[in-house]
Amino acid sequence: MALADFKAPALAGTVATVTGLAASSSVVLAAFKALRATTEQATSGFVVMISLYGLLSIILSWKFKMPISVVWSTPGAALLVAAGGLGLSFASATGAFIVTGLLFALTGLWPALGRLVGSIPRPIASAMLAGVIFPFCVAPFVSLKDYPLIIAPVLIVWLILYKFAPLWASPVAVGLLFTLIAITTKINVAEEHLLPTLQFVAPEFSWAAVIGIAIPLYLVTMASQNVPGIAIMKSFGYEVPFRPVLSTIGFTTVFGAFFGGWALNLAAITAAINANEHAHKDPKKRWMAAAIGGVWFQVLALFAGVTVAFVLDAPKVLVLAAAGVALFATMVSALSTTVESTEHRLPAVITFLVGASGVALFSIGAAFWALLAGLLVLGWLRLRVGSKSA
Repeated sequence: MALADFKAPALAGTVATVTGLAASSSVVLAAFKALRATTEQATSGFVVMISLYGLLSIILSWKFKMPISVVWSTPGAALLVAAGGLGLSFASATGAFIVTGLLFALTGLWPALGRLVGSIPRPIASAMLAGVIFPFCVAPFVSLKDYPLIIAPVLIVWLILYKFAPLWASPVAVGLLFTLIAITTKINVAEEHLLPTLQFVAPEFSWAAVIGIAIPLYLVTMASQNVPGIAIMKSFGYEVPFRPVLSTIGFTTVFGAFFGGWALNLAAITAAINANEHAHKDPKKRWMAAAIGGVWFQVLALFAGVTVAFVLDAPKVLVLAAAGVALFATMVSALSTTVESTEHRLPAVITFLVGASGVALFSIGAAFWALLAGLLVLGWLRLRVGSKSA
């Protein structure tokens, strides 16, 4: 194979991995912080997730000769930040991650479960997502009062790049924010955090964690990552083998959970970068883009210890602001889908409002109640009252 055949895939894979990590790492690390993970546990989870994403991207792409990119779910991370309000231990969250992985595996082995999840109306699923990430998207504007010299330049840079280079808007803006944090605040990274390490986390299981974390994380990840990821791949002419891919992702998620990691899933935006014609003119050779992106995951995992220690020591309000900037584009997409259907508009708006309220009842987070409320309102509006003649 000629060297020229590697140039385009190498560029696409590098851009997809670097921009994806830069844009969403703040949300992921905010999730660890909200779930009360120690620095060692957060580092372990961060390292194992990045490493497994890279490993599966390489293996699955090579095996099926298509650009199958495996990443984390940024909306799922936002949901985990909200779940931090439930007061559960990180061990309980780990137990929930295992359940989520088993649900992924079951969906792969039993496709009917995937069809059931897919039957949830898109506006309601998107409204649940929009409600969950709403507090993060307003965080940059809330923090403007106390940190105007940090947040204002970040918002201006994001807006300019969103107009001229939307792919780079979030990564550059988030990178600028953390650079300004490093310049203006005193953050010390201990020497023991310079090298990434793995730490076993003994899981604990509780119904509160299963209902409040595992099931919402499963639904959000399926609705916002796995299903769109498969659809995007199909739009480029690739039929992702659903059963082996999703079951592999599920069982690998279970393995990673024992070291603090959570859901692995198919990429959506990253998939589009690696699967389009810019990755290679020949569709049969585009699998190299995802595989090269997987190699970059392994390289970047070496710097996970420093990244985690820095973010966990940064002011919480600025970490949430960084997460909000990273989620702006996701919010735009989610709100657009929320109101796209006249029939589902009211149930979707109710779903959004419940999700944005952050209400937690019986130790169960707002994401579950938002979805339940939306489906109940939809069922009520569809209920036929009286006789057919009436």
